Amino acid sequence: MNTLLSIEKRNAVLLKMATLLEEERKQLIEINKADLNAYKGDDISMFDRLKVNDLKVNEMIAAAKHLASQDDPVGIERFAFKHENGMQVYNKTASFGTVMIIYESRPDVTVEAAGIAFKSGNKILLKGGKESLKSNLKIVELWHRALRANNASTDWVNYLQFNRNQTQAFLEKPTQKIDLIVPRGGERLIAFVKQHATCPVIISGRGNNFVYVHEEANLDIALNVIINGKTAKISACNAVDKVLIDSNLPNKSKFIETLISKLKEYNVEILGDKETSKYNNVTAIESNAVWFEEFLDFKIVIGEVASNEDAIAMINTYSGGHSSSIITTNDLEAKRFMETVDTAAVYHNVSTRFTDGGQLGLGGELAISTDKLHQRGPIGLQHLVTNKWYIYGNGQTR
Repeated sequence: MNTLLSIEKRNAVLLKMATLLEEERKQLIEINKADLNAYKGDDISMFDRLKVNDLKVNEMIAAAKHLASQDDPVGIERFAFKHENGMQVYNKTASFGTVMIIYESRPDVTVEAAGIAFKSGNKILLKGGKESLKSNLKIVELWHRALRANNASTDWVNYLQFNRNQTQAFLEKPTQKIDLIVPRGGERLIAFVKQHATCPVIISGRGNNFVYVHEEANLDIALNVIINGKTAKISACNAVDKVLIDSNLPNKSKFIETLISKLKEYNVEILGDKETSKYNNVTAIESNAVWFEEFLDFKIVIGEVASNEDAIAMINTYSGGHSSSIITTNDLEAKRFMETVDTAAVYHNVSTRFTDGGQLGLGGELAISTDKLHQRGPIGLQHLVTNKWYIYGNGQTR
């Protein structure tokens, strides 16, 4: 196991990484163009995630600098206890050891997620998708330069150029110790990792997020939240895929027609249940299975429910456990919804697009977990730690 680098050295590596990203900005964007040109798929969300432009580089630089400014998450005392026999007991945060990140299409993960894992004292194994290989290798080269500049081993960040079969073999029989695996990508990737991994896996699950327009909703807020959630970034796991409209909503028909019109301005394909498919430009859903789907596309399902309780039941049945929002002026109904809906993030009159480590005050995120262990929702620097017990005595026996 690698000896933990001092916090000063970890911060220096991150700051050097920020400097190198600025210096190599043009070359990185140029290299990324080769990945974009080579991408032959028709997945628009994957293509969007693959792209590195000036804005993305700015975000990478900001992430590295922010991580360097944050307190060390390792060695923080969480519990202290003085035993009656004189033993002094402490529980402190500790690094996992080696974290493997398996991801698709997103070169920024090579900076942000790897940076979070590195700052929290872990050795990093990166396995990116073939579609972003050139971009990822360039960023790993920068990691190695930043490490060497601070007299640290390049072993702290390693890139695994494995195909699917090699990845499966490595997951089933790792050639080195792995303490934690974080898959970042679609449901197929996550299922593949869960099936073959022999160590703990943090599940960054599907989105399939819901907005419920309660009968006492502010309709302007409802429109803005839905349009933002659906159209601002379709490749995001915090995008909206499902809208539930209370059947008791005043001026319901006018609201639905306005919503359809607004969605059509963005060329969103609209599917509807028995009630909403009666409207123009809405296609009837073929089966309830569509309520389970995460679209990552300009596509949405609109349905009607009879009450808050029915909305909660729908979300708890079909959602990915990621994010849900209620639009209402009734605080009591909002409280009931937020306490009962089983998603990692719950919103009242707010877009689900804020389920993001940077937006929720963490400075960045390793992943957004839809598991309940050991951390739910955005996983930031302070969450990517395990713990360790320290016991001091002078000969105590039991």
